[in-house]
Amino acid sequence: MTWYHREWLNSEMRLKGTEECRALYFDLICLSQDQKPVGTLPDDPEQLAKLLAVDVARLRRLSEMEYGPLHHWQPCRCGDQIRLMHGRVTAMVLEALSRKHDNRARNEAANAAKRRQRLRSAVAGLHPELAQNDAAILWMDDWLVEQGCGYRGSTWVERALAAWSSHMFDVNRAARARE
Repeated sequence: MTWYHREWLNSEMRLKGTEECRALYFDLICLSQDQKPVGTLPDDPEQLAKLLAVDVARLRRLSEMEYGPLHHWQPCRCGDQIRLMHGRVTAMVLEALSRKHDNRARNEAANAAKRRQRLRSAVAGLHPELAQNDAAILWMDDWLVEQGCGYRGSTWVERALAAWSSHMFDVNRAARARE
């Protein structure tokens, strides 16, 4: 969960809400992170009271305050349900998802680079000149991925070399046919 502590420290909710309302407000933000969809809450005081472990009458009374626990939480449609959402919480969730996707893409790119470097080293042991051909390494890596090859032992590397040779034979034959 991304938490903008400076924004929180200077927010009206923190400056004007009671200690109890601020604590419940923060708990609701945290609880919303485990809800579906993420960042939303049930639009039901009884469920919210159970989530917060407080009496429902007390939650209703506190929620009537201008800076109560549900300050700026508003109804929204989630499929066929009405739930509660908070604009700032939604922004936090979207940013966290964006960072998660960015991290995943960075990790996948780093893993692919390492995988190709290992392939290049394996090919160099069998065909040193071909190991210098970036296009060949990329093509063989893609071919191995398509084949579902998890462990790239020498047998798989040899199969990739054979597939590359067949591919280049077909490319050259097609080029000659066009001439």
